[in-house]
Amino acid sequence: MRGTVYTFGDEVNTDVITPSDYFGEPIEVMAEHIFEPERPDFVEEFEEGDVVVAGEHFGSGSSRESAPAAIQAAGLGAVVAESFSRIFYRNAIAIGLPAVTCPGVTDLFTEGDEAEIDLDAGVVRNLTTGEELDAEPLPAAIQDIFDQGGLIEQYRNDPEGLRIED
Repeated sequence: MRGTVYTFGDEVNTDVITPSDYFGEPIEVMAEHIFEPERPDFVEEFEEGDVVVAGEHFGSGSSRESAPAAIQAAGLGAVVAESFSRIFYRNAIAIGLPAVTCPGVTDLFTEGDEAEIDLDAGVVRNLTTGEELDAEPLPAAIQDIFDQGGLIEQYRNDPEGLRIED
């Protein structure tokens, strides 16, 4: 996947990702307001498939399933961060939003650079500078969830569920 990079710092919490003013609204409405407390015009800036690059503990705070869902509904292609809150990461996996852990990523990109993320190879590339980093590898079961579009789609495709081979 490829897209323009939008950078955020450390500790971007779920209150910033999905402001509480829009709780109870459909996810499409929440998606129109992602990151509004920090960047009021963010939804007018990016194009579908673009990438958020962030620092440590992206998605910290309350365990809002709406945070990754609103990012996905808005059309962002992926979030690449130094690290993620565990609950945000699990929620992103569940819906098939690529959440890529990549130590050093905030030094790799400047806002507006073009990114390429190769989930299969576990590589994050800055197409503007030609530099790249290895991302933390995804276990095959997690990659399969992403490939199928999330846990619900995976279940639809295989109602027997995940099987761990001995």
